[in-house]
Amino acid sequence: MVVLAIIVGSLTASMTFVLALRQFLGLVASRRRAVGAAEFARGEREFSLVRELDERLQRTRLGRWLVRELDLAGLNHRPIHVLGVGVAAGAVGTWVLWRFVSTVFAVLGIALAAVLVRRYLSRAKARRREKFIAQLPELARVLANASHAGLSLATALGIAGTELPEPASSELTRVATRLKFGAPLATAIEELNDRVGSRETNVLMSTLIVASRSGGSLVTALRDIAETLDQRKETRREVTTTLSQSVASSNLVIVMGFAMLFMLNSIKPGTVDRMTREPIGQVALVVGGSLFAGGYLLIRRMTRIEP
Repeated sequence: MVVLAIIVGSLTASMTFVLALRQFLGLVASRRRAVGAAEFARGEREFSLVRELDERLQRTRLGRWLVRELDLAGLNHRPIHVLGVGVAAGAVGTWVLWRFVSTVFAVLGIALAAVLVRRYLSRAKARRREKFIAQLPELARVLANASHAGLSLATALGIAGTELPEPASSELTRVATRLKFGAPLATAIEELNDRVGSRETNVLMSTLIVASRSGGSLVTALRDIAETLDQRKETRREVTTTLSQSVASSNLVIVMGFAMLFMLNSIKPGTVDRMTREPIGQVALVVGGSLFAGGYLLIRRMTRIEP
């Protein structure tokens, strides 16, 4: 009898232990799920906050300008992110100039950040335009083949939008969509020129407009234009390669100007700050800054390639 009681008690204790362990593991799992849900909800709130700030920014004049510039540059960044990076760069630039150069030059940090953001967007737009120009010969060939097959111009532009990579794909798809919804060809082409316009683009698109109005041998014209655009692309690449050293020199001029200010302050701390307080120093800074800025603008003007 005693042995039976011991066996029953042991089994009862074992079952109780198993049930308690199961309950404990269930509570741990529930707690982990609750913590995970809380972190997910916090992440959703943070994302919603960024999105709300971005939507408010887009309703302002600055936000609309950023949206347009990012669209033309083919970038997927949010305007609030670009603005945040610009503000951070301005704060860092202001602190560096105030700490290592002069308190007077600290105000240039914000201006320098604005220039850098604008320069970044301009470079992105220029790179996207150059890629589109490089795709124009292939675009002319695709349109010529589609026209030779008897397809309409709107259909040919849609086919080119599906066959060519970015940025031609999105731009031609936009034009084809505008034509399908009844927009005149001239209007759709004008919008394309406003976005990625260049001399080569104007020649090709003007040919399409003239051919749609007066007829003619569009296939022959497009094939001739494709050969001409190939030659212009090679010439443009050679000119860009030749002028690359001069473009680098123009950027080096600005870097040298700021480097000289840092060097003066490193040799004798407080030199630039004293120069901003004395009339002779102010004149020297103005003359020196004008010479560096004039040299930069002159080199950029001489090496500029018209789009």
